This record gives sequence, structure tokens and C-alpha cells, in this order.
Amino acid sequence: MFKKIIKSYDYSIIAVYILLCLFGLVMVYSSSMVRAVQWYEYPPDFFYQKQKINLLIGFIVFLFFAIFPYKAYRNKKFLILMTGMAILGLFAVAVIGHTTNNAQSWISVGARKIQPSEFVKLSVIIYLSAVYANKQRYIDHFNKGVFPPIFFLLFVCFLIKIEPDNGTAFITLLIGMSIILCSGMSFRSISKLILLCLMIGLVLSPFIIMKFDKFFTEGNKGRIVGFLDPFGTYQNEGNQLANSYLAIGSGGIKGLGLGQSVQKLGYLPEPHTDFIMAIIAEELGVFGVGFVLLGLAYLVLRGIFIGIRSRDSFGSMLAIGIASMIGIQSFINLGGVSGLIPITGVTLPFISYGGSSILVLSIAMGILANVAMFKNFEDRYGKKNSNPEQPSRIVQPTFQQKYNFRQ
Repeated sequence: MFKKIIKSYDYSIIAVYILLCLFGLVMVYSSSMVRAVQWYEYPPDFFYQKQKINLLIGFIVFLFFAIFPYKAYRNKKFLILMTGMAILGLFAVAVIGHTTNNAQSWISVGARKIQPSEFVKLSVIIYLSAVYANKQRYIDHFNKGVFPPIFFLLFVCFLIKIEPDNGTAFITLLIGMSIILCSGMSFRSISKLILLCLMIGLVLSPFIIMKFDKFFTEGNKGRIVGFLDPFGTYQNEGNQLANSYLAIGSGGIKGLGLGQSVQKLGYLPEPHTDFIMAIIAEELGVFGVGFVLLGLAYLVLRGIFIGIRSRDSFGSMLAIGIASMIGIQSFINLGGVSGLIPITGVTLPFISYGGSSILVLSIAMGILANVAMFKNFEDRYGKKNSNPEQPSRIVQPTFQQKYNFRQ
């Protein structure tokens, strides 16, 4: 049994996860060493050493969640505990939160900072996947099956928005929407939901326009101005995006060489977090950017494939939700760096510096690896119907019987 379980893991996603993390560690060192000395008077390897610890903790957590059966997360008591902790964490930010870059999003725990909104993204994935999996029999019953879980999604997005952290709130909302679209609802139910959202948007839009200053801080408005005219506002709002353009343009195809970036010498703010891809483009050129994009694309597409092939609705939505989280966050970060969308302050998955981000992504990848293992085990070792007069079908495999999780 143990050998069958080991053979059932999808080692390709594990390998890509590790390669991206190691590549990110190298680039965190390269992009942060000047900033560590000039801005904080730290040793040049300060952020590298912290990120190395983050990755070690993250890999241990990844192994645990890759082994622990994902079906246990469907338990009602676990869901109540998880959602309660998520909401409590967001309330704690409002009371004792630490402000960085105009957002009160962190809680200081000793020498470390924790960003609860990062964990909320994963909580939303697990909660919505479990609730909609349990509602499959009446998934198209709008009042009973469709709408109630959306209250939780909108509530946590609102709490993240008032930190204010518009980028994370928007990502969380999009992740929730992706799970809803893949929950098994009919086109009619989804159309009703979209129509309801449009109506609410039309009703609230005049109020938002009148209270524009309340909904968008000076930092938010500055990012929009910088997005529209980065070089015209180079000395102020457009500084980050303009220097990002310069980094990407100067890198060309081959790049300037590892460690040879000019923009990280104090010109580009946050070179090791939000704008690490600009440094990758400057130092390693198209090849470095291509490596990151291919790795992220593989994890997203592989997660979607696992979700589509999974026979368990809960596992399917978990896999698609995790893939959506990686894909959406990557797009928003890369869109901000390249000027496709306004800058949001969102990090690049697996590559950027950040303890909370690496920890959440490691948990997510562990869950995805476990879902893939269950799927592969069923495909390879599921018992076949022995009646030759009936079509062959997969029945409940021994692995699920052994753990016997409540559906």
C-alpha cells in the first residue's frame, strides 16, 4: 500500500514548486543586497537568510499537507474553526495591525510579521470548495445552494479592503468567483448570479462616485495616475513603473548578467518583493522571465487538469481554486510590473520575498499534491467491476475505505 501511495504522487508539480522557490531565493539575494545595506543598514544577505528560513519552514509544511488526506478539510468542525480564525485574524489586523506601505495588513509576532489576508485566500478556497461540494444535490437552488456562501466571501473581501489592501481583496474575490463558476451550477444559476452582481453594481456606482475619496486612498489614486503616465510623473507616482520599464528594456534577450542590475541600486523601490520580475528581466533577460512564466503556467494548467480529472467534487474545486490563486496573483503582479494594469502591491508567487506568501503557497501546493495523489491512486489501483455484461467502472478504492472520511 505504501509503495502504491508513493508512486501515485505527481512529482512534476513538486519539482516545479521546488525549482521556482530555489530560483526565487537566488533572485531575492541578487535584488535585495543593495537595498538591505543602503536603506536598512543590514548585512547584504539579510533578506536572503530570512527567505531561506521561510522556504525551509514552507517545505516542511508542504510535506505535511502533501501527506495529510485532503478530505479531512471537509469536516464541519474544521470549517467553522478555520473560518473563525480567518475572520479573527482580519479583525486583529484592524486593532493591532502593523502599517507598511500605507496598508495596515500585518501583525507582529516577535521579530516576524504575519499577513492574515494571505491565509484568508486559502481559507476561502477550502470553505467554498467544501460548502459547494456538500450542496451538490441542490446546487441550483439559488437561495439555499448558491447565495449563502457568497456572504462569507464578500465579508472577508470587505475586511481586507478596509485595511486597505485592494490588491489582495480583488484577488480573493476572483478566486471565490472561479470556484463558484466550477461548482457545478447550471448556466442559468450562474447567469442569475452575474445579473444580480451587475444590478448591485449599478445601484452602488453613484454612491461610489460621490464618495470616491472614501473608497480610494491617496496611494490608490497615485497608482492610477502613475499607471496612466509613468514618465510624465516620474518624480512622483510614476517612479516605480517607469523604472520597471527601464529595467525590462535594458535586460533585452540575454540580460546584463546575474547580480548586474542597475535599477536595484536605489532606483526601483521594492526590487525584491513586488518588482522582482523587473530585476529578473534586467539581469537574466528573456530566458529568466521565460523560466518563471513556464513554471507558473505549468502549475496553473496542471492544477486545472487535476481538478477536471478528479472524481471528487471537493478535490476538484480545491485543485481549481489553488490553480486560480496562483494564476490570478501572477497575472496581477506581472500586469503591474509591465504596465498592463495599475500597480497593486501584490507579490509574485514563489519568487518574491515574503514569509506569509511562501507559507500559504506551500500549504496550497501540499494540498494540490495530495489531491493529485488521490486521483492517481484511483486511476491506477481502483477496483474494476467484475461483471463482464456491464461496462467497467471504478468503485470506491481501498485507500478511501481505509481513511473513511465523512462526505
